[in-house]
Parts: sequence; C-alpha cells; structure tokens
Amino acid sequence: MSRPAEGAPALTGAELFRALHRPRPQGDPLVLPGPWDAASARACVAAGFDALATPSAGVAASLGYEDGATPADEMFAAVARIARAVDVPVSADVEGGYGLAPEELVERLLEAGAVGCNIEDSDVSGVLKDPDEHAEYLARIRSAAADRLFVNARIDTFVHGDGDPEQAMARAASYVAAGADCVYPILAPAGLLPLLRSAVQGPLNMLARLDGEGPSPAELGELGATRVTFGPGLQRRAAAVLREIAAALR
Repeated sequence: MSRPAEGAPALTGAELFRALHRPRPQGDPLVLPGPWDAASARACVAAGFDALATPSAGVAASLGYEDGATPADEMFAAVARIARAVDVPVSADVEGGYGLAPEELVERLLEAGAVGCNIEDSDVSGVLKDPDEHAEYLARIRSAAADRLFVNARIDTFVHGDGDPEQAMARAASYVAAGADCVYPILAPAGLLPLLRSAVQGPLNMLARLDGEGPSPAELGELGATRVTFGPGLQRRAAAVLREIAAALR
C-alpha cells in the first residue's frame, strides 16, 4: 500500500481506500469483511483488516428489516455508527440509491463518514435498470463526489438478468467510463472471471462465500479479482452461531 512521504499531508479516508485497491498482486486481493454494526466493525478491525464494506442485507437483518426494505435514514444512521466506531475506511452498500438525487446521496454518504459506496444497477423489484440511464446516474455521483468517494458499481446481470457475460462486460465498460472506480458483477461464475477481468479496466470486485463452497478469496484473486467481499455472509454466520448458543441455553 502506498504511504505518504515523510512530511507530506496524510491521505484522506477516500485516498487511503483508493490506494488499497492499486496495485494488487495477482492472488492477493483486497479482502473487505462486511460488518453490520459497531461491535462487528470493531471485531473486524481487531482481526487486522485495513478497511470495511457494509452489506445492506446484513445491516437490514440487524435492524429487523428484509433485504431491500431498510429506510434510507436508518441505513445511513447504521453506516454512521460503524464509521464512528473504527479508524479504518468504511464503504457503504446503499443498494440502488434509495431514489435520492446523486448530489443528496453523496452528501448523505459523506455525512455518515463513508469513503466509498456500492450502487446496484437493479431496482427494488429486481428489474435491471437501463444501462445508459444508470451510467448517467453514476456520472452524476462522480461529479458530485469528485475524489471524495470510491464508487463500486454493482452489475446484477447474473442475479437478476439472464447471466449473459457480454451484457455484463458492456455494462462494466459503460460504468467505468461514467466514473466508477470499481465494478462488481455479483454472483458471476468463477469460471467467467478471467473473461471479465480481460474486459474490465480497473478494479474488479467478486463475492466469496463463507460456507466453504466456491473459490477462496486468494483463488478469486488468482483468477483476476482485485477485491473480495462477502455480502451478508458474516452476519448470517454470526446469527447461526447465536441460534446454536441460544438453543443450548434452553
């Protein structure tokens, strides 16, 4: 990771987060655990992680909502509690943007202390957005944020679309051209990763599972992933362990 020269100004949170993405040796992706509250965020930092990425589904579960049903105010408040609790960069999953204008979305993210965001290209009903309109939305986010936010553009063709890799690559190229720092073809088969890697300029985010199924983060890195996230995997695994403990107490 790049460090400022002695006497140089300290990196901002967004600059530090961006520096963590480049350059990454093949097989050594940036691994970002997904805390859902302040306590889990502190646990991740204590384990040695340099940055965090909140999962909207995990936060929703912790607040008593179904995935996709968290009110914007509650999501931003949860992100703010996480960001205040740790001294590492925090990127926030803000789903599809909650219908907010890009300028307001950027303002809310910065007020919460986030240095990055994850933006989906499908709506709450699971319908893919028009790629040109979404690219324009991303461009407005980039214009409003300048370099203050690291924008991760999620591509939902493998979860809500027909899984066509050509469509995913076209969306990726459009989003990067619009100013996205990273693209995230969620649930893309690992076998397609080399193809996606060859077509994507810049960092590529992939999802790893915590149940032992599928490639490990290091293996995803070998295939071309720049960074690896886990969605709500940590929260769901923690909830399962708690259920086991609770059952044993009865």
